[in-house]
Amino acid sequence: MAQFRIAKDSLGEVRVPQEALYGAQTQRAVENFPISGLRMPREIIRALGIIKEAAAQVNAELGNLDPAIAEAIREAAREVAAGRWDDQFPVDVFQTGSGTSTNMNANEVIANRAMQLLAARGGSAHVHPNDHVNMGQSSNDVIPSAIHIAASLATAERLVPALESLHALLLEKAEALDEVVKTGRTHLMDALPIRMGQEFRGYAGQIERRIAGLKQSAAGFQEITLGGTAVGTGVNAPPGFGRRVAAAIAALTGQPFRETDNHFALQASQDAAVEFAGQLQALAAALAKLANDLRWMNSGPLAGLGEIALPAVQPGSSIMPGKVNPVIPEAVVMVCVQVIGYTTAIAAAGQGGNFELNTMLPLIAYNLLESIRLLANAARVLAEKAIRGLQPRPERARQALERNPILVTALNPLIGYDRAAEIAKRAYREGRPVLEVALEMTDLPEAELRRLLDPRGMT
Repeated sequence: MAQFRIAKDSLGEVRVPQEALYGAQTQRAVENFPISGLRMPREIIRALGIIKEAAAQVNAELGNLDPAIAEAIREAAREVAAGRWDDQFPVDVFQTGSGTSTNMNANEVIANRAMQLLAARGGSAHVHPNDHVNMGQSSNDVIPSAIHIAASLATAERLVPALESLHALLLEKAEALDEVVKTGRTHLMDALPIRMGQEFRGYAGQIERRIAGLKQSAAGFQEITLGGTAVGTGVNAPPGFGRRVAAAIAALTGQPFRETDNHFALQASQDAAVEFAGQLQALAAALAKLANDLRWMNSGPLAGLGEIALPAVQPGSSIMPGKVNPVIPEAVVMVCVQVIGYTTAIAAAGQGGNFELNTMLPLIAYNLLESIRLLANAARVLAEKAIRGLQPRPERARQALERNPILVTALNPLIGYDRAAEIAKRAYREGRPVLEVALEMTDLPEAELRRLLDPRGMT
């Protein structure tokens, strides 16, 4: 049978699992919110550990916290940030809108672990989750700051590197595929010729612009609101606390976090997250476009476009032997649809709160970090399992191009749009190359027609 101990908080006694590092407030949250089974992302727990370490350091420097207790809190917080105690964070994402349960979860784990560390060194000081670990803080400035820190680090460490790798590979493919001339398409219909390398440079350009947009918006996360405490006025935070804690966090992470110059704005809203969610949605749209184009170009291989062959990574059918499907692009498109849902929820949650506090912080934290994680992983998988190994099928592209009636567009300046349209319709109707029909329907010399109708020359 499970063993329990009795823990206390301001509401009274609570039974807590004997070996749990958390305490009464975390246990109440576990019992109050058995909703989704989803837990706060690892990145948020890491950010909370970073915040608590920095706060303990500053409180000790200001003479407000006993140095031995501060050092034990810092060590315990480092363990939390490193992921050692992730199993001690059981609170559901769907909880109090301020994230107070998660903040107190961190405070309790760090306080109890700090007492273990002190005891191991022969000490016996009591470490209080509110009075010591949460000193100079409120959930209302801790959780918004944790969201900013977590999103900033995840973007810099995971998402941007994954996209930069994808961008580099797309440029590499653009160079390798530049000799392949194919039919361009608008409205999914035959259009003027394009080099496959030009198409891939287009994809690379989209990703390049999305990286720039993400970096620009992510800069907003470097502004954090620690020091504002409950409503932005800074009650119970010593003068200079926010500035000093932000500097300590910058030193711990290597990123230029700074105290906001307007605590009221950052605690009452989540505008930086909403703006960044828009960038994530734009990235999802770009990746979905790329993945779907790969599916179209790979379609067939006989009855579709068949312009490229994607790597065969698994059998495609439980009933049709030999069938291979574009499963990697399909998975990426599903990720993109999911992220569009997550980021739409973030935009709606940006409205969620009244006056001095947004009260959908856990939802924003989860959806934001999950979107970053999914897009980073999807970009890497698409690059390594689909794009790197794709091969062109230039013979299929050439066959389609030779019978493309839209080539006649090059004759417009010489014979006019209407006459060119007649040639195109006849070529299509009779299934003949435009060159043959143009020789019959115009007085232009063959050499001139060949020059004008050369597909590569049009690119």
